[in-house]
Amino acid sequence: MAKIIWTKTDEAPLLATYSLKPIVEAFASNAGVDVDTYDISLAGRILAQFPDYLEEDQQVPDYLALLGELSKTPEANIVKLPNISASLVQLKNAIKELQDAGFAIPDYPVNPQTDEERDILNRYDAVKGSAVNPVLRQGNSDRRAPRSVKNFARKNPHSMGAWSKDSKTNVATMDANDFRHNEQSVILDHDDTLTLKLTGTDGQEKVFRDDMKVDKGDVVDATFMSARALDAFLLGTVQRAKDEGILYSIHLKATMMKVSDPIMFGHVVRAFFKDVYDQYGEQLMAAGLDGESGLGAIYSGLSELDNGEEIRAAFDKAMAQGPDLAQVNSHKGITNLHVPSDVIVDASMPAMIRNSGQMWNADDKPQDTLAVIPDSSYAGVYQVVIDDCRENGAYDPATMGTSPNVGLMARKAEEYGSHNKTFKMPFAGTMQVISSTGDVLLSHEVEAGDIWRSCLTRGDAIEDWVKLAVDRAHKSGMKAVFWLDPARGHDANIQKLAEAQLANLDTTGTDISFASPEEATKITVDRIRRGEDTISVTGNVLRDYNTDLFPILELGTSAKMLSVVPLMAGGGLFETGAGGSAPKHVQQVQEENHLRWDSLGEYLALTESFFHEEDKHGNARAGILGRTLDRAIERYLDEGRSPSRKAGEIDDRGSHYYIAAYWADELAKQDEDAELAAGFTAIAKDLADNEAQINEELLAVQGSPADLGGYYWPDDEKTTKVMRPSETFNRIIDRTEDN
Repeated sequence: MAKIIWTKTDEAPLLATYSLKPIVEAFASNAGVDVDTYDISLAGRILAQFPDYLEEDQQVPDYLALLGELSKTPEANIVKLPNISASLVQLKNAIKELQDAGFAIPDYPVNPQTDEERDILNRYDAVKGSAVNPVLRQGNSDRRAPRSVKNFARKNPHSMGAWSKDSKTNVATMDANDFRHNEQSVILDHDDTLTLKLTGTDGQEKVFRDDMKVDKGDVVDATFMSARALDAFLLGTVQRAKDEGILYSIHLKATMMKVSDPIMFGHVVRAFFKDVYDQYGEQLMAAGLDGESGLGAIYSGLSELDNGEEIRAAFDKAMAQGPDLAQVNSHKGITNLHVPSDVIVDASMPAMIRNSGQMWNADDKPQDTLAVIPDSSYAGVYQVVIDDCRENGAYDPATMGTSPNVGLMARKAEEYGSHNKTFKMPFAGTMQVISSTGDVLLSHEVEAGDIWRSCLTRGDAIEDWVKLAVDRAHKSGMKAVFWLDPARGHDANIQKLAEAQLANLDTTGTDISFASPEEATKITVDRIRRGEDTISVTGNVLRDYNTDLFPILELGTSAKMLSVVPLMAGGGLFETGAGGSAPKHVQQVQEENHLRWDSLGEYLALTESFFHEEDKHGNARAGILGRTLDRAIERYLDEGRSPSRKAGEIDDRGSHYYIAAYWADELAKQDEDAELAAGFTAIAKDLADNEAQINEELLAVQGSPADLGGYYWPDDEKTTKVMRPSETFNRIIDRTEDN
């Protein structure tokens, strides 16, 4: 029997799965397709790391490793929902919840002293950050707005904040000594094993890695962020925001860039509260209150200090005297500096641009903002969009073009500091990438505290990326632009390889060009305003950024993007949009039993998954399921069946009813397979006839708290009861599987 793997993840997508997956299983079974579940949630991944600490009946298979192996085979057909890219704060919270639930996993060792503690830390570090995506993404990214979604957005344009030519909003970024300016790059001319070594000015040595395996044609980079330059830059931005009377806001990605960005976040906190650290810094640093876990962690930690109240007063004074600080939740006093994972650059910047270039201040009012993005590699992209909006006004979703993305991410293509080749320099010296014969390939003079990293992009992944870009340009007829900066070492080498490959591919009838990220942004937004479409062909970081930036402006959300990963081995990975895992949605379920998560991304991914099953294995019924689901999605959008934000109105469970009803109706009406149509005729009628009853049962549970039995590890029975509250609907769906 053919199989689709449905991933069990976290937070809102996890809750939605309890309601939606029974529907998917029931319909798919009619095409001979089994839908299996693999748990890659944060809690599940933690438990999988510690089988030796658990009772036999508590042990969890390492589903992520199993999926990683599956993704390297032609049989892979994986629907991947958004999961938590765990920050240290989230990881510790999940550990505590699991311990409270009876799982005897160890505490997270902040300062490991023994071999056992170091082993525990290594296991937990394997779970931190974006541990999932690099394992599964054994292919490059094809993300685009489906035609039905784009057409709906044009017919029903979302709100866009007006822009003023007097807006003071801008991006602040470094102009020297950051990752972009210090980058060096080399294309390997033979297979090798590289060493990453720091030689101190006093002669001491530290080998960080001696096992970095590379192949001929791979691109290896190295770069560093100067801590001294970063501090000087940040102090300047704090003063600039104060002088200009605008909000101060830092935009990093501490969840994905799990080594570099928490370190930078700590620098930001210490710069914003420079006076406090000048006075109490030695004590705060000794207590581990360095800012890397955010201001919230500092406030919590102050309770352990004898003079904690005195230091808290100093923080409050500095807050009052400094520039206005952007808020995550002004009602609760949660600032932009409270939690590193609260403000993620690829989501926060387009949201700010959509909101007239403003963020929320402590009075819960929008205010012009200085968006601080320390590394200049891609900060200019946002500045170009801000300048364009300041000059020409907000974009019009009813007329604007679209910008799909072809992203280089196969084989863990690295531009992030989220991998095992990013380090904080323990002492000053020369940091080098060295070949097995002792040749120095890349070299930097660094100081203690600098953030150094090496990145690796595989040659075969680059080849697959270029082929995918050409294929999309042919199929879509759109202009395609490679966003590559010739002034950057990495980009210059990628462009060299891409141009060589393009010369050997059939590009007849396509319009393909190269431009720096700033130039490419200008080209794209000019075309968007004219209603023209442009494919952005980018590396891994810009893949992340652009697939939030343009969809949020075009569609109002990135969750409505179709995200397909044609795996290099021939299988398919179908991601359910870039909308994150929506922790606030879970809080609303807990408080009001209302889930405002929109499963549109899951519907879109499932459609492509069925098409893949038809194309790869000749399963005609799977193709019918895909085509009828596609038509059901159009009805779902046109008839306004998306979840409401308010309790007492339709939520995701109600949306699931309507997608099931429309899908069954489309299956009953299709004429490709008479037997399939006949089988769904009674199901469609039953769903339609019971619409009022089902809605009444779904709405009746809303308005009061829901007990999920856990946040990171919810109780299966309790969550099923919460997410499947309509006995009438359940009866029909459970019967459909036996159709």
